[in-house]
Amino acid sequence: MSEISKSIQLICDEKGLNYETVLEAVESALAAAYRKDFGNRGQNIKVKFDVETGDIEAWDIKEVVEDISEEKLEADQEELSKRREIAREEERELTDEETADLAQFNPKTQIMLKEAKEHDKKAEIGTTLKINLEVPGEFGRMAAQTAKQVIMQKLREAERNTVFEDFKHQEGQIVQGTVQRRDRNGSFIIELGKITGILPSEEQIQKEFYRPGARLKFYVKSVEMGNRGPEIILSRATKSIIAEIFRQEIPEIEDGTVIIEDIARDPGNRSKISVSTEDDSIDPIGSCIGQRGSRITTIINELGGEKIDVIQHNKDPKEYIKQALSPAKILSVEIDDEAKEALATVVADQFSLAIGRGGQNVRLAADLTGWTIKVVQEGGEDVAVSSEEAPEKVEEKLIEVIGESNEETKE
Repeated sequence: MSEISKSIQLICDEKGLNYETVLEAVESALAAAYRKDFGNRGQNIKVKFDVETGDIEAWDIKEVVEDISEEKLEADQEELSKRREIAREEERELTDEETADLAQFNPKTQIMLKEAKEHDKKAEIGTTLKINLEVPGEFGRMAAQTAKQVIMQKLREAERNTVFEDFKHQEGQIVQGTVQRRDRNGSFIIELGKITGILPSEEQIQKEFYRPGARLKFYVKSVEMGNRGPEIILSRATKSIIAEIFRQEIPEIEDGTVIIEDIARDPGNRSKISVSTEDDSIDPIGSCIGQRGSRITTIINELGGEKIDVIQHNKDPKEYIKQALSPAKILSVEIDDEAKEALATVVADQFSLAIGRGGQNVRLAADLTGWTIKVVQEGGEDVAVSSEEAPEKVEEKLIEVIGESNEETKE
């Protein structure tokens, strides 16, 4: 192995890149250097570099196109300018269909058939012509500097692409990250090894304090390639993180024996998750809770103390709604299939429990089941609390009902 080849391999090992990618960067740099010292802007230069001998071969690569007269090119160029001006006044871009009838020629990447045949008599329209270029000598200082800049740029691009591909596979998964700092927009920058991700304010849990240096689990919401490299959006607030943590911590969910059916979440406060199984020998709720609550405790700790209700999914909407309103005990559920509304009746001491603080419990139950739910107290049907009501209004109704109950007790 030559010294040059060893140097390329060293860069590969250091940057985590493959050999061909680095060699391609070197050849692009040499092409830029050749153009600087020996070529011109009208050439589409490609270079082949022999890493063992250090020899260079260079070509001007052109696509062979039909012959077009100078008059036709000039006339169509003027027409193109007119159409662009009209499109600009209409505040839009020209489409390919609007310019398809105009002759266009790029001398850098294209060559007309007549000229192509001067280089190769067998040249045909649509083929690629490789015109051999002479390498007259060593590159000068400016060309060497250009080559160095191109190599660094190409390597940075290749490194970004490698990191992007690695993280694109992790989209929809959970990763460990270290809180780095908070930016001026209120987002947190999270270190993820070779790259950083962004935890936007809307994906944060309000009760959590993201201390610099703290290690947490984050859900990879999206991975896109931006102008400055991969843009990784993370989340702690999405309900998808609940599903992923359950899969990580509960083998029965990982192997598909227990299925997550629905998830409803009030980030940082409470979540409800419904599970099912087709295996009669397995208790799906017990699998999630674990012996003495070991599994669910681990999950709660991962989520910073967020409460989690695990319920059994039921195809019967009445039974499902009863389960979803737990820990409250429900006397009965009446449903309106057409409006997809349910009326749940409870005894007096279960009314506030079924509704939850600010209506949290009934709202989560509605989100979980997909039904609008109203809760009424047995014997007090005049006061109903709906899952669609604002928290302030729900609290007012709860105070009203509790106040009436206290008056009845005094009497």
